[in-house]
Amino acid sequence: MSMITVSWGDPMVRGRLAAIRQRAPFIYGVTNYVAATLSANVLLAIGAAPAIGTAPGWPGAFGRSAAAVWINTAALMSTSSHDIVHVASCAHEAGVPWVLDPVAFGAGSAEYDRIVMRLLDCAPAVIRGNASELMALAGADGGGRGVETAHGSHDAVRHIQTLSSESGAVVAVSGATDYIASGATIFAIKGGDVRLTRVTGAGCALGALIAAFLPVSDTAAEAACAAHATYAEAAGRVKTVGTGSFGVGLLDELSVLAGLQ
Repeated sequence: MSMITVSWGDPMVRGRLAAIRQRAPFIYGVTNYVAATLSANVLLAIGAAPAIGTAPGWPGAFGRSAAAVWINTAALMSTSSHDIVHVASCAHEAGVPWVLDPVAFGAGSAEYDRIVMRLLDCAPAVIRGNASELMALAGADGGGRGVETAHGSHDAVRHIQTLSSESGAVVAVSGATDYIASGATIFAIKGGDVRLTRVTGAGCALGALIAAFLPVSDTAAEAACAAHATYAEAAGRVKTVGTGSFGVGLLDELSVLAGLQ
């Protein structure tokens, strides 16, 4: 297994973020109502153009016409499984790259997990999540507690490698160090801030960020690495103390990195 370290200092990362600002890609997302606002604001902070939700006709029209799509399966809290699968199917049929965030997969709801598994048939370009979710998706015992992980990102490395090989997707796990698997290759992104785990929707918004990088990157692995490195750098720059101001500071720092302050 080879491991490559990626950081904000890499010209590729900065170049891909600059490309988002230049192109302002339309990114369509289906996510849960808890995370929707932060996800939209993260995309706006870097210069992308978001739309979120499944208003009548949107799953088909936006699923086919967006530059990229992300699906956070916790959207099932308020969105039908039919609409979510329809978004994924339309994106897949149109060749639109998309990101799957299988929130709480393997945490005990078999009915929910079956819907997530159906989405894998629509060939996501990137699957991102916490260690428990991705270990369970790879067939291991993830031990997830609701939407929280019972494992560190380092515990999931071999499992995300397996999941990447079997699904054909790039697989990214978040933690103290983020790891991204593309077949046999593992990328490591260090940095960030523990307060990311204490702001509602911060992990979900990372899925949106990855989607924004997909249409401006040469590969899905490049997009995932650039998104994670940008997010880690922005989080690491926030100087405020509390978690509430951290969420705002994260958006501020993303906009600074993108040159949109």
